[in-house]
Amino acid sequence: MKIRRACASSAIKDIDNYFAKEQGQVAVFDATNTTRERRVGIISFAKEKGYKVFFIESICDDPEIIEANIMQVKLSSPDYENYDKEEALVDFLKRIDCYKMSYVSLDEEKDRHLSFIKIFNVGSRYLVNRVQDHMQSRIVYYLMNIHVTPRSIYLSRHGESELNLLGRIGGDSGLSSQGLKYARALSEFIRGQSIKDLKVWTSHMRRTIQTAEGLGVPYEQWKALNEIDAGVCEEMTYEEIQATNPEEFALRDQDKYRYRYPKGESYEDLVHRLEPVIMELERQENVLVICHQAVMRCLLAYFLDKSADDLPYLKCPLHTVLKLTPLAYGCKVESFYLNIQAVNTHRDKPTNVNIARKPEEALRTVPEHL
Repeated sequence: MKIRRACASSAIKDIDNYFAKEQGQVAVFDATNTTRERRVGIISFAKEKGYKVFFIESICDDPEIIEANIMQVKLSSPDYENYDKEEALVDFLKRIDCYKMSYVSLDEEKDRHLSFIKIFNVGSRYLVNRVQDHMQSRIVYYLMNIHVTPRSIYLSRHGESELNLLGRIGGDSGLSSQGLKYARALSEFIRGQSIKDLKVWTSHMRRTIQTAEGLGVPYEQWKALNEIDAGVCEEMTYEEIQATNPEEFALRDQDKYRYRYPKGESYEDLVHRLEPVIMELERQENVLVICHQAVMRCLLAYFLDKSADDLPYLKCPLHTVLKLTPLAYGCKVESFYLNIQAVNTHRDKPTNVNIARKPEEALRTVPEHL
């Protein structure tokens, strides 16, 4: 208990530092095995610092759910590496019994002044109390929409487009001959996966719709899945952007995540636009998303927990399917190249991002095109 109190104290100091010095907005403190006195301590600390507290409690007393959770989730944790399954089950059930000795659940009457959500048996019932602001309501919405049903999310860019061949960004062109071949190959791949109740989503753009039509199954169009809006740079090549506006080209290389195209969007804008899509992906089971390079990077970054700096440079090649299987301790990623040749559209970050750089320096990482 002495060690636990020291850990809790250290965690609270970390939270204080995160808010005060690192400009954090939301912090998570694990109050597992908490007592009412410890909750009072957390609340007093938060009140003193001017922070808001929102408690999240998950209660599970269904033996079947508990056993399934242990077998599917806990066995993959470092605690049970090299353990026999039955031994691990018995051990974790003993651990739960130990938790019960010290844990005090939130009380609907005694704690009615607190902001909290109680989740019963992995979403069979919820109790929400005193939601006070936008952030807390977003947390509640998220928690009420996620599930633990095993599922896979398939991410694919559209087939190679006519503008891809020319090295032009954005636009709304149709598929090239190779892109049409990919649409057929994608259809064969998906059939071979034997996916139960698969849903297919596309953007409103021709190249994703043409790719989906090759599947021969119903699909849903999402405007939120449209490619990042390049504004005045739509349908331009990188060479043309550098020639006409080298300063903008350099500014984007300096901070690709936050840079906004003139009259267009930034990756940061795109992340916000994709929030409803991500929330719906959390609600669904098996989904194939046929999208665009920037969009696929944002979705991939969410599931793989990538930083804002890494996100705009994630490699999402054409004619490749990524199968994401969310797990308790991360996300399993499988990559399937469907053996249909396509142009490379990935541009690495240049080492020289100075506005005064020479054109050849600025264009060094631009992929080849027609």
